[in-house]
Amino acid sequence: MILARVFSNIFKDGGIILIDSKGQKYICGNPRKDNPVTIKLLKDNLKWKLILDPEIEFPEAYMRNEIIIENASLKEFLMEMLKNLGRREITSASYISKKIYQLWRYISNFNLPGKARKNVEHHYDIGGERGEKLYDIFLDTKHRLYSCAYWKQNTKTLEEAQQNKIEHIAKKLNIKAGQKVLEVGCGWGGMAFEIARQKGCEVKGISLSKNQINYCKNKAKELGLDNQVSFELADYREIKGQYDKIYSVGMFEHVGKKFYNTFFKSISKVLKNDGIFLLHTIGVVDKPSPPNKFINKYIFPGGVCPSYSQIIEPIEKTGLIVTDTETLIRHYDKTLESWLERFLAKRNIVKDLFDERFVRMWEFYFASCAAAFKHRDLAVFQLQLVKSFNSIPSNRRDYIYS
Repeated sequence: MILARVFSNIFKDGGIILIDSKGQKYICGNPRKDNPVTIKLLKDNLKWKLILDPEIEFPEAYMRNEIIIENASLKEFLMEMLKNLGRREITSASYISKKIYQLWRYISNFNLPGKARKNVEHHYDIGGERGEKLYDIFLDTKHRLYSCAYWKQNTKTLEEAQQNKIEHIAKKLNIKAGQKVLEVGCGWGGMAFEIARQKGCEVKGISLSKNQINYCKNKAKELGLDNQVSFELADYREIKGQYDKIYSVGMFEHVGKKFYNTFFKSISKVLKNDGIFLLHTIGVVDKPSPPNKFINKYIFPGGVCPSYSQIIEPIEKTGLIVTDTETLIRHYDKTLESWLERFLAKRNIVKDLFDERFVRMWEFYFASCAAAFKHRDLAVFQLQLVKSFNSIPSNRRDYIYS
């Protein structure tokens, strides 16, 4: 079977037993003798679908329970496969399919304000109250942050790692008491609240998610911070005012390549001449590529992870200066694995809130992304941007890492 040969080419280290819908077994690579990882295909057409377009066909088959994995979890299987695959394409057919998809995405993807709102609603406003319960299940309990945490040495919990992230970003922004700070893509407000408390500054957060903004406003009152922290349902293109410091964490992935220039122009327009902007985004360490088909269809429609070159060019056109960059590796895979562990610990609750298909979809989302960050081409970029060198201390890195 051709699919068996494909798996054999992938697994240079280790291997699997592949069983087709008729019960025929194929040894792929060098599977362990005791309890080998076994992949069972319950539908005959999968042996062709998985060759032609594995990026979407494998997760969809998993969601339909047409693929059974034995002697390993989904995460363990994907980790081992991507460890062997690295940054290679699975098949020539999948490479051609990706190139066609890349062209189609370039032509069709326009994240105008209305489309951007719908894309956000698809994920962040999912299921109303059910969605709020879903995020409570796997996010950190202290700040409810839905972005890559910062795992310092000896960090033991997700809560500690997310606190580390807030403090790391706050240092790069060099925030002073009384300053006006803007968060573009505020989520559930956890970072805004913590920065306001720590630094004694005034923070405004914007988001396109109605659920998030309602949550933030209620939480601000509950914490007694509603006179210091405010929130608005707004697009980044609608920002007004002048701010000393601006940051955006995990939002740039939703902007879309056609609007990178617009995004940085919008930031530059409201950033004071002596201000600092901090961008935190998922990116690809390879050349520009289209988004993962499964993630784009089911998880984050309209989203794309930029390459470094795609970020730098529009920054240069605005006149903003990149004064510090950091590539965070081995941080998001740990974050995703933590989310996955918490999610699976309460999978029955998630199933009751939604259904089994939804559980398997989100399990694949967390597991595949963790594997891609650990073994493929994803990382997190943090860029510090200014209008003037005078915006930052002369001992640039001392104030960040002291």
